Amino acid sequence: MPHALWSGAISFGLVTIPTKIISATEDHSIRFRQVHLADMGRVRTRKECSIDGETVTQDEIGKGYELSKDDLVPITDQELDAMPLPTAKAIEIVAFVEADSIDPVRIGDSYYLGADGDVAKKPYTLLRKALERSDKVAVAKFAWHGRERLGLLRVREGAIVLHSMHWPDEIRSPESLAPKAVELDDDEIERAVQLTETMATDDITQFRDRYRDALEELIEAKAEDKVLPEPDEGGQQQDSGKVMDLMAALNASVKAAKEGRGEAGADATVHEMKPRKKAAKKSAARKGPAKKTAAKKRNAS
Repeated sequence: MPHALWSGAISFGLVTIPTKIISATEDHSIRFRQVHLADMGRVRTRKECSIDGETVTQDEIGKGYELSKDDLVPITDQELDAMPLPTAKAIEIVAFVEADSIDPVRIGDSYYLGADGDVAKKPYTLLRKALERSDKVAVAKFAWHGRERLGLLRVREGAIVLHSMHWPDEIRSPESLAPKAVELDDDEIERAVQLTETMATDDITQFRDRYRDALEELIEAKAEDKVLPEPDEGGQQQDSGKVMDLMAALNASVKAAKEGRGEAGADATVHEMKPRKKAAKKSAARKGPAKKTAAKKRNAS
């Protein structure tokens, strides 16, 4: 079982639940070391004092807050632990909200909360059942890694999960990033919607880290002095400066999606995939000359 990252208690009104935080995810990234290319010797990072130039050990290193360039205030771990903060050793639930009211952008790392000892079993189960039956999630505050944090508690497969959350003022506004209003044809929007339906799935467990697979293959080839794998030209991106033919790209995308699913009629274009009902309406609209010339453009942002 993974080691506990933090031990404390969940404060649920007047209910206290001894708990421990366990990471809910694993990092499978392949890591490299810095080396001297001439002889492949490892390049190490030395921790040196800026005053006497001496290399210092970990037990000689402490924390200091920089008031100015030449003025540092030392802060010890004991002083941090003694701060009068209610959430120092507690995950204090402050509210219950609907799950869909939380902006996903605010959610950060995820951790499992385990019941810490027999005394925690009943209150832990009580909180879990309350969350399940109410269909709500809990918003909590807790102190960890030198700061007070906001968290979100929900249930996953019988266990309570803690998601760290960003404070509201930590979220940047995307207002300046979105493009200004542009004209899109109704057919283009309709085809894009049809593409989303073609690519829809209820199972995302099928996806895997292809970059990591390719990196492992490269490392194996280098280690065993084999021929290096050929580059995959299929992943080349289109020139960002080139104007894209949206209609052609959408039709090609639908065809590729259908072929990937092994569906019949993969050669059909988006035009042929239109529902009969909508096609009938458009056909009827062409009877009148005034409607035939009606504008089909609308603004989309």
